[in-house]
This record gives sequence, C-alpha cells and structure tokens, in this order.
Amino acid sequence: MASDKAERLLNLYIMLLAQTRFVSKQDIRRAHYADYPDTERGDEAFEKAFERDKDDLRELGVVIEVGSLDAFFDDEPGYRISTDTSALPEIRFEADEAAVLGIAARAWEQATLARRTTEAMRKLTAQGVEVDSARLDLVPPSLRAEEPAFDAFWDATQKRRVVTFDYKRPGEQPRKRRLQPWGVVRSSGRWYVVGHDVDRDAERVFRLSRVQGRVSGVGKAGAYDVPPGTDVSAIAANLAPRTPDVEATVLVRQRAGVGLRRRASRVEEDVAGPDEESGWDRLVITGPGSDLAGEVLTYGASVVVEAPEELRADVLARLQAILEQEGVTR
Repeated sequence: MASDKAERLLNLYIMLLAQTRFVSKQDIRRAHYADYPDTERGDEAFEKAFERDKDDLRELGVVIEVGSLDAFFDDEPGYRISTDTSALPEIRFEADEAAVLGIAARAWEQATLARRTTEAMRKLTAQGVEVDSARLDLVPPSLRAEEPAFDAFWDATQKRRVVTFDYKRPGEQPRKRRLQPWGVVRSSGRWYVVGHDVDRDAERVFRLSRVQGRVSGVGKAGAYDVPPGTDVSAIAANLAPRTPDVEATVLVRQRAGVGLRRRASRVEEDVAGPDEESGWDRLVITGPGSDLAGEVLTYGASVVVEAPEELRADVLARLQAILEQEGVTR
C-alpha cells in the first residue's frame, strides 16, 4: 500500500539521520526492513526495496551519503544522512502518502507512530551502531491531534479492526456506531475518520470532535480490506464544506515555513517579529480560512498570524483547546 511506502520512507530517513557514522546495508536491513512484509521474501526483494527507497528520498532532495565502513578498506559501503546537507523540503506525494507523512510529522513523539523507528534504533544500538537522537532535531514533533479519539482510530486503521463508538450530531442524542475504519484524514481544519458503516452497510465519514467517550475495538485484527483505489482524503473533502478564501498576513521565522513560502504572493524580509531568537519575514498567502488555520498550527512557534483578525482568533482558539485538553491553564 502507498501508506506503507510513505511510512517506510519517513522511518528510513529518521533512522539514517540519527547515525553518527556510516551504517552497512545489512545492518539497515536487520534494523529497519525486517518489519515490512514485502521485504521479507529474500535478498532480491530487499535490494529492490532499498534501492527504490533511496531513489525516492533523493528525489525529495535528501542527501544520502555513501562512504567506507573501515578507514583501511573500502569494499563495503555504508550509508547515512548528514544533518548539514539534509532537511526535508516540501513533500509531494499521492493523497494517502501525504496524509501518512503529515500525520507522522505532526505526531512524531506519539508511540503509535514512532514504534517502528524506535525499534530500529534499538536494534542498531544492540549491533554496536552509534545513535545520536539529538540529530533528529531536524524533524521535531509539532502539535498533536487535539481530538482524544485520534489515536484509537489511527490504531484501528493500521490493524484493520472494527471499532464501536458513540457519535453525536448537532441537535441529536449520541448514537452507537460500528465502523470498519479506512483512514484518518484532516480536511478543512478538522479531523475525520473514513470507513464502512457496518450497520448501515455504506461508506461514511465521521468528524472526530463529535465522537463521544471511548472508541472500542471489536473482534480480531485484519477483519476487512480497504476497497482498492480508495482515496480517504477525497472522500472527506467532498463531505466537508469549503470555507471562503481569505488573504492572510503571517510572520515566519527565517529558514522555516517552506510550504508557505512556496505559494506566498508577497514576501517582506527581515521584519520585526515577536521574539529575537531568529530573524523574521512577513508573507502574504491566500487560501480557505479553516485550512490556513490548520496549516499555521503545524508550524508551531515558527509562524504567527498578523491578519485577518478572524484567522488569528481561530488559531488562538485551537491552541487554547489543546492546552485545556492537556490540563494546562493560563
């Protein structure tokens, strides 16, 4: 699946970035590829997957260094990613690949998404490979999904397990629903789960903020298959109302906000910012209001909204909701 590929690329990037020296191909295979079924079929399958993954990362602008494992012998090459030359640019994948990468980047510190990479790090350390977690500052965690149900639905999509939950529409009482979740996706500033409603025998989309109480797994993992060609992002986008476009003025730290800079209609460099930890630029961007609010939040403290006031208030309200969920008072 495309989502497996996207997850594997991100984890390979993080694993190679954390190395202080060159790592052999076989060490990488044992530490990273053993958990992916399509590379367990033998040497040829692994070689093809590894070469393809390296090419895909290089197409994204990642510099993979190749060097000798031994200063006196150069017969076996090793691999690593240098922190001096590597920083992920704007990533362009298919819809489901982009969703996986976006979620993983936003929630790196959550164990549900970091498990495979953490296990790979442990295996490399056991093999005597030096790992420096400080080198992962290039891919820091950002804001977590604010809905409490996010982790449960994400886990169910990975395990292909049916879930039950109470769902409350505006003006109605909560109702019990049974769902085969296909994917979790963000659309128009909201998180949704897309899947097959078991009781209604139909495709459905549920907004996570309307889920009441606990999400419970039912039955065994691997209980169903996602229909071929399913695009959960497109399904959610079709059902989520699109807000009108707004022109926004934002302050962005220098050397940050690559995605915003690519589509800015105007850039004013070296302006006064809210702090002096770095330089700041002022950007003018246009897009749906709710989408812009969600996008700004992914950059954390590196982006500040100046105008319009409605967008600024939306961002502040979402930040306040996250603080309240975490039990932080101001």
